[in-house]
Amino acid sequence: MTTASQAAFYQHPYAQTLEATVLAVDADRVMLDQTLFYPEGGGQPGDQGTWTTPDGAQQKVIDTRKGELNGEIWHQLADDQHGLKVDDVIQQQLDWPRRHRLMRMHTALHLLCSLVPRGVTGGSVGEEKSRLDFDLGDATVDKVELTEALNKLVQQAIPVSSEWITDAELDANPELVRTMSVQPPRGAGQIRMLRVEGVDYQPCGGTHVANTAEIGPVSIRKIENKGKRNRRIHLILND
Repeated sequence: MTTASQAAFYQHPYAQTLEATVLAVDADRVMLDQTLFYPEGGGQPGDQGTWTTPDGAQQKVIDTRKGELNGEIWHQLADDQHGLKVDDVIQQQLDWPRRHRLMRMHTALHLLCSLVPRGVTGGSVGEEKSRLDFDLGDATVDKVELTEALNKLVQQAIPVSSEWITDAELDANPELVRTMSVQPPRGAGQIRMLRVEGVDYQPCGGTHVANTAEIGPVSIRKIENKGKRNRRIHLILND
């Protein structure tokens, strides 16, 4: 029987190393009592990195996913002959350059969402490019104007923070949910909210930078027509 993993990436979003104890092993999948590795969700990929095992060996973590039970976080190792067992103590080393880039991207998408006041029909956070799909209807958006508006928000160095509200609070304020196709996960009693001060406030379980200036310059790469009402807006980091 396993227990939930502590999502240490919420309490320490900028931490890169952490000691942890193995809770469960399932072939190439391993669960820890606490983890810095964000599990795939909300359009954001699962974290990668390396672990140092008790014998000093290095094990590569190639993906991180949620389990079937609430609170489970499973790490997929590249080698299914890793030799780890329950109660082993390992040292986590996050692939920080990749994670930080995803944090910058994800926060940039929240800025984009604030500038396009329409329902979100889909999205994806990537290292090289990210996107949001909007139900625009007859409305139009301009690539150059969006790029300028985004960079103005970035340059304002706006604080970014998170908080938790109850399921009931979210149910009482349905307008906070911008995604049309996917609803925030319920059942745990609390919903994580992402706040870009004075700009955006909505449910989000992803990892984010602490200040919009950390995102750096961005560009809208292209805007695609994905149906009669749907428009796909692609965003990239300019570095």
